This record gives sequence, structure tokens and C-alpha cells, in this order.
Amino acid sequence: MSFKIPKLTVVGAGPGDVDLITLKAIKALKSADVVLYDALVNEELLDYINPEAEQIFVGKRRGCYRYQQEQINELIVGRAKVSGHVVRLKGGDPFIFGRGAEEMEYAASNGLEVAVVPGISSSLAVAAYQNIPLTKRGSAESFWVITGTTKEHKISNDIELAAKSNATVVVLMGMSKLPQIVKLFQAQSKNNLPVAIIQEGTTKNEKIGIGTVDTIENVVLEKELKNPAIIVLGEVVKHRELILEIKNQFANEPK
Repeated sequence: MSFKIPKLTVVGAGPGDVDLITLKAIKALKSADVVLYDALVNEELLDYINPEAEQIFVGKRRGCYRYQQEQINELIVGRAKVSGHVVRLKGGDPFIFGRGAEEMEYAASNGLEVAVVPGISSSLAVAAYQNIPLTKRGSAESFWVITGTTKEHKISNDIELAAKSNATVVVLMGMSKLPQIVKLFQAQSKNNLPVAIIQEGTTKNEKIGIGTVDTIENVVLEKELKNPAIIVLGEVVKHRELILEIKNQFANEPK
């Protein structure tokens, strides 16, 4: 019986559409002895896992934790030392509010080899799927990606700083803090700034609401938007409407 080197590979699954996972990620899944996957991972990706690998669902969704983070850390180390290559499959990019760095640190401190396969972050891809660029000449020269809720379950102080800038602001995990986010932007007299909220982006269940800082809370109620969702605040949101107008113009032209 050959000895397998204990190893952890943290893999980003992308924002939801299975086609957005990388080739390197697929190769990691095929070489895995154990795969620990999150609630936000598209289950179609499980078809790419080595058929002999053990699969463990570890939850990790707001308000629903099948395993606590400490238990996940211990599972990674324990399974790697027994089975060899553990793949930790996480939604989006594991280095963007994904705790992938923490899991790698714990694994490395327990003697495991560690590697990461970056994933396409929902902060970029979900907006792009709706024809919303985070930067655009004349509209935004930069963008912020901010967690809406800190580990203390409070709104991030960075949102107030971002509201003072001319940058596009993307808030992840921020739906529960939307009223507070709105007030911070209103305090900067950005009442008419365009806002998009995209729920379950890049998936068949995708929903979107478009409004302004002043109207977005009503839009959320009307469209019944909820987590998981991203919030995009900025002039770049208008690009989506522009593309739709151009499409409609061409569609209505006489053939």
C-alpha cells in the first residue's frame, strides 16, 4: 500500500454556472481522495470528482452551518493524514471572503502541503453576466469589493469610506445591512446613484432588481430578493440598460 502525501488544495468553484470553473480546478477534483464542499457550490460540479473519492458536504451558509469552521479545519487535517489529497471546494474565489486562507494556514501548521486554485469571484462575474462592468471610461476608474457583514455581524466601516468615493461599490453578504448601506450613501447625497441587486447570479434561478439608492429597498420588496445576492452601486449599472436599449432598437428595425 503506497503512502500518500497529506495535501490540501483549496479550489474556487466560481459563482454558480458550472462552465465558469477552471480546467485546473477540474484536474484537482479528479485527483482528489476527499472533497469537502460548501452549500453555495453547484452540485453539478460533483460529477467531476474522482469517483473513488469521499465526498463530504460541510454546509457553510449564513444561518445554516452543518459544520463549524473549527470542525472543518480538523476534518481537512484528519482526512489528509489518512487518505492523502483533500480538496476544499468553495464557491466563488476562496480568497475573497471565503476563509480559504485560514484553512490553508491551519493545514500548513499541521504539516500538510497546501495549494490554491483561484476561482472566478461572484463580485466580478455576477455583475458581468448582467452586462454591468465594474469599471468603464467616464463612469468608474476603480471598484471596491466589501463584505457587508463583518465577523462581529456588524456593517463594515469600509462601506462608509467607499460611499465617499466615485468608485463602483460591490457589497457581498450585505442584504441584511441594506437599510444601513442606503443611509450611508444618502448621507453623501447619492440618492439617485444607480443600484443593482443580483440574486443567485449566473444560475438558472438568477433574479435582478434595478433601482437607485432611494428606491432599491422598495425594489427588493417588490421582487422578493434575498441572499445569496450581491449589491452593485455605481454609474456603471446604467451600462446594462444601455445594452438593452441598443438590442431593442435593432430588434425593432424593419428587416
